[in-house]
Amino acid sequence: MNAAGDSRVALVTGGARGIGLACALALRDAGHRVAVTYRSSPPEVASEAGLLAVRCDVTDTADVEAAFATVEAALGPVEILVSNAGITRDGLLLRMGEEDFAAVLDTNLTGGYRVVRRGVRSMMRSRWGRVILVSSVVGLGGQAGQANYAASKAGLVGLARSVAKEFAGRNVTVNVVAPGPIETDMIDALSDKRQAEIRSAVPLGRFGSTAEVAATVCFLVSPEAGYITGAVIPVDGGLSMS
Repeated sequence: MNAAGDSRVALVTGGARGIGLACALALRDAGHRVAVTYRSSPPEVASEAGLLAVRCDVTDTADVEAAFATVEAALGPVEILVSNAGITRDGLLLRMGEEDFAAVLDTNLTGGYRVVRRGVRSMMRSRWGRVILVSSVVGLGGQAGQANYAASKAGLVGLARSVAKEFAGRNVTVNVVAPGPIETDMIDALSDKRQAEIRSAVPLGRFGSTAEVAATVCFLVSPEAGYITGAVIPVDGGLSMS
């Protein structure tokens, strides 16, 4: 909600579940009008939660354009953009085919570029905007078996900081949130042994919650964060320190 108490129009890509859905619900609770994108199935809670669900494949420029047009027609110009859509195709480098490498880069990094490029249009005209790119602690420190994912998430930092400099004069801030191990379906799918190994590497000794990531996003879009741009904020229990 802005300083005048008015709600903003927010769009969260990859908002069907996990971190994306948590961000959407938190932004809604803050008084904003929120749309989420999904690629296969819309979030079951969308209608009852007051979220506008829009199908969008961020690897398709036409899909991105159509999604923004739908949101604009229903809610108004997008003023807050949370770019969260992403995939993983893990594998050791020598076994990772170019297709798997390219697919992850196209979704996670180039997909982010597509939605940000489309989103800043209205922000530039209104001279106000908030862009949050959801990266990962893996993009800061790397991870064996995730060269493609790490490269895509690291690339988001360069993208964000470049766009932040381009649009700072238009009062558009661009920041990065880099979650560490968060309690999501991805973590739940791991064995108990692997979960314990990951947990032991986190200085705070636990996994984070999607609500903690969402709270950070909500702060970055708030009036109080208006002087923060080009920042990378880890939400990782201290994991990136090591």
